[in-house]
Amino acid sequence: MMSETDSDRESSAQPTAGETPEGGNSGKSKSRWLRPLSVVGSIALGAALLVGVLPTMADFGEVWDAIRSLTWLETTSLVVVAGWNIITYQFIIMAALPGLTALRAFVVGQISTAVTNTLPGGSAIGVGVTYAMFSSFGFGAGSIAIASVVTGVWNTFVKLALPVVALALLTFQGRSNAALQSAALTGVAVLIGAIGLLALIMSSERAARRAGERIGALASRLVRPFKRGPFQQWGAGFVRFRSQSIDLLRRRWHVITLATVVSHISLFALLLISLRHMGVSAETVTGAQALAAFAVVRLLTAIPITPGNVGIVEVGLTAALVVAGGDESLVVAAVLIYRALSYLAQVPLGLAAYIIWRSKKSWRVSPSTVSTG
Repeated sequence: MMSETDSDRESSAQPTAGETPEGGNSGKSKSRWLRPLSVVGSIALGAALLVGVLPTMADFGEVWDAIRSLTWLETTSLVVVAGWNIITYQFIIMAALPGLTALRAFVVGQISTAVTNTLPGGSAIGVGVTYAMFSSFGFGAGSIAIASVVTGVWNTFVKLALPVVALALLTFQGRSNAALQSAALTGVAVLIGAIGLLALIMSSERAARRAGERIGALASRLVRPFKRGPFQQWGAGFVRFRSQSIDLLRRRWHVITLATVVSHISLFALLLISLRHMGVSAETVTGAQALAAFAVVRLLTAIPITPGNVGIVEVGLTAALVVAGGDESLVVAAVLIYRALSYLAQVPLGLAAYIIWRSKKSWRVSPSTVSTG
């Protein structure tokens, strides 16, 4: 939510007592190499999982045969559900950014998602694209920042809550397991802590400043070994967040919550229908078991490791669903269909959105008319 300021970076870059300028240059040289190496490592990990690990989990000849067995009615239903799933993405940002139209939300969402899904470090680039495009529509920096933070927080809340819901359903069915219990308990603990922190921030300006200062100090200690920080402005940042978001959350928290829940349920529905169309019946993998696999993988991939978490999602979902009782080839076929419609489809849609964006000159507003709110 907050980042260190320019003055923080400048002060932290100065040599401390006993540190030579050469040592500082050496640190900078290492940091210049660290970023490209992390990018290469991210791509290599995704490729290793997708090309090296996934094919060992099933016979890909059988996988391809299963995919080819789809009827036109099954294919149509999958495309319809996938289209609805993509539409629901727009509901969230429209709820958090009042005045945003559906088409503009679609264009921004698809372009930023395509960037995030395909480029190493695409999440950061996607944030920049989103900010630039919303600004060109006339939305102020404050409104954009608050909408981004609130939607991110609400998405995290739902990801933390999903394992709890799945555990409750499996317990009711008498199918609970230790791994899901651990994920659910972790989710509950973090969710309660996050909601409590949000309530504390919203309670008063003084509480918001104190919370920001303490979290900033904790974050500074955690990243100190990596020569980052200190985060000295988080107290003021939390105060700004409170003052800018309190009105939005008071008026629209229920709309944002509903939109976020609908979006996550729609994505899960795409996975479940893919499983059923591939012949993974409710007798072998129940809906609750599929939800448990979906919830745990969503929670584990909350922080992107590879572009679009490619490889990690495929292997994680396959392993969880096979352990639940699904046939290996049918599960892999279903997971690949699910990912093709929820991940790969975003790339051509992003290109189409970019073409729309380029053609809609009337959407741009002059910098002088951009709101500061």
